[in-house]
Amino acid sequence: MAVLTKRLQQMLEPVVEALGYELVLLEFSPSTKSALLRLYIDAPGGISIDDCERVSREVAAQLDVEDPISGGYRLEVSSPGLDRPLVKPMHFQRFVGEQVRVQLLVPRDGRRRYIGWLRHAGCDGVRLQTKDGLVELAYADIERARLVPEYDRE
Repeated sequence: MAVLTKRLQQMLEPVVEALGYELVLLEFSPSTKSALLRLYIDAPGGISIDDCERVSREVAAQLDVEDPISGGYRLEVSSPGLDRPLVKPMHFQRFVGEQVRVQLLVPRDGRRRYIGWLRHAGCDGVRLQTKDGLVELAYADIERARLVPEYDRE
């Protein structure tokens, strides 16, 4: 499964970038009935429905040619939203000062989830100011991270 997700990322990221967008995150959820392939795209001026349709058409054409997914699947293209995923170091660096929700791959000191203010994002990891103090987390240990929208802040 992870192999196919990586292959899809390598195949579709150049398509999305050639259209002038950033592929923020690719999620693939296989299923016996119909798999789900979801792409989150972004651009400096934001994303409109027309942008999503444009990327969807080009990605669908590429998938038709390459045919990497056996069986049926549903393709969704979306903006990252207010609770945008943070995947690459440059995403974290862009949002220093914002509140984030982080989930680790394995528990650290009995904890997998952290909510805090992103104080620093370097080459290897991030520093969060949580209610319990400053926490340093390596990118390699992060399973997923998202911005906390203002309406959902603690």
